[in-house]
Amino acid sequence: MSHPEFDIIFAGGGTTACVVAGRLAAYNPSLKILILEAGQHTLDKPIHVQPYQYPFNQAPTSTTVTFHIGNPSPHLNGRAPIVVCGRCVGGTSCVNAMVYTRAPASDYDDWGVDGWESENLIPLMKKLETYEAQPDRPTHGYDGPIKVSAGGCGVGIGAEFIQVGTTYHKRQYAEDTEDLETCNTYSHCEFWFTYNRYIDGTTGRRSDAAHYYVYTQAHNPNLQVWDAKCVKRIIFEDKCAVGVEFTSDLVSCPDADQSLSIVRASKLVIVSAGTFGSPTILEKSGIGAKAVLERCGIEQIVDLPGVGENHRDHNIGFIPYLAADEAVTMDALWRGESILQESLVQWNSGGKSLISHNGLDSKIKWRPDDEELKAMDPGFQPRWREFFQDRPDKAVAIFRVLAGHVPPPGTILPPRNYMTVGYYTLYPVSVGSVHIKSIRYCPLDFAYKKTREIFRRMASYRGEVAAGHPDFPKGSAATCGEASGPVDLNAPDIVYTPEDDEAINRFHRNVAQMAWHSLGTCAMKPEADKGVVDARLNVYGVSNLKVADMSIAPLNVGTNTYSTALIIGERAAMIIAEDLGINCD
Repeated sequence: MSHPEFDIIFAGGGTTACVVAGRLAAYNPSLKILILEAGQHTLDKPIHVQPYQYPFNQAPTSTTVTFHIGNPSPHLNGRAPIVVCGRCVGGTSCVNAMVYTRAPASDYDDWGVDGWESENLIPLMKKLETYEAQPDRPTHGYDGPIKVSAGGCGVGIGAEFIQVGTTYHKRQYAEDTEDLETCNTYSHCEFWFTYNRYIDGTTGRRSDAAHYYVYTQAHNPNLQVWDAKCVKRIIFEDKCAVGVEFTSDLVSCPDADQSLSIVRASKLVIVSAGTFGSPTILEKSGIGAKAVLERCGIEQIVDLPGVGENHRDHNIGFIPYLAADEAVTMDALWRGESILQESLVQWNSGGKSLISHNGLDSKIKWRPDDEELKAMDPGFQPRWREFFQDRPDKAVAIFRVLAGHVPPPGTILPPRNYMTVGYYTLYPVSVGSVHIKSIRYCPLDFAYKKTREIFRRMASYRGEVAAGHPDFPKGSAATCGEASGPVDLNAPDIVYTPEDDEAINRFHRNVAQMAWHSLGTCAMKPEADKGVVDARLNVYGVSNLKVADMSIAPLNVGTNTYSTALIIGERAAMIIAEDLGINCD
């Protein structure tokens, strides 16, 4: 089948691709732009636009995400890690938990890449958002496409987390911990006692890259999105990218014709298939390490051993607790009880109700104080001294509270109210790789103990969901179970024995997950340092080929990565516009 030629082709239609394509189409509507995405369209589909539905995208039968399965590891007690990535137009921005966090400005300075310093990126951070929470904040924007608000409804469990955190945990409170430097303080927004989310405060809809950058330009016939199309490889002529080869995606269209097609690009091909997809496309196109390509019978075009290397993520744990009957949680909504229909009516009429909520209510970007540092495993001390000690804007982990609980697949819990603590480390030392065919848990272990003490003091606390906690030895003071109410704010902490500590460590090896914040596999670094792209996102050794997504990040960032993916998109759009001589003011 013959296809028309385009100026620019995107291999992948996730978060960053939508930002770049949408901006370029707005800058120059005559540009012929094509997005090829393996997943399906997301336009106005309830599972993508109704915030409360985000957990359903991660059901085992979901086709809106891809479950990437790693190699079994002894550090995970033989488990294979699973990383979830968006698989739809808009990518992870259409399936994530809509958590609004931003990395400290110094994270981008640490990249050491010309043009990507924080002073160059902060204007783009402001450009991309409409911050509905608080006026006149110098690092926030107020007329961008992405809406940031408290959502259209609120729950009270977050206020309990704040109250205990600022008393028992002895940390300060701050109205805005997303100012690119504030750390180690509890936060929520004064309105509804919640913190902010990627949710439109007027409509109560998810604020994702597909709806707010691409679908808003449906009037432009030159911006096309072909869904259910899987890019196989880049087509080169004399090491110049001239198009892509693709086929119908089997997951999105099981019965579709599987014949290969080629579509050509006259100006540029942009690989934007994410941390797992982008290195895969490059390697299948002959760009990568010789040994990897030879093993798969692929002729090498460019020797770039950094392709697929430098994979980074965050480590996360979710721990469930029992909540009081009178607590407001998401559980009844997620179970589909009668409150769902009433809430939908309210949401459809004005964007309010729990439909416009994600249940995530408050947080702290946590750094240990001296007392906590002494209580942590000695194995963490060298990392603290090397990386964290003299960088007060770098959090070790984020603790956050969820008003509700999503049980693991196959787990049936009594229909009652729950609350969950999520904690994840932000700068793990572990680095992996992603190709075509040693972890320590010190911060996680301590996070379990500290967040349990906070939850035990919250008014809605009614005990632990024992199946979701460590299996402590019989007779242990740490044994989990139901409780009639919280302990006193000044009650002594649980004393853990060495056997209890081993149970916690074993528990994390059994349940710890990747936080779905993968990055780094097409790193923006010097070629000699296993880099894949330069500061202008050009793939080394070829022409007319760029990569633009989270895979270019050379180092980890202390945040949920949606905010960084948006920034990369805005910066990439500016770079490409400059390359093409397009005015982007």
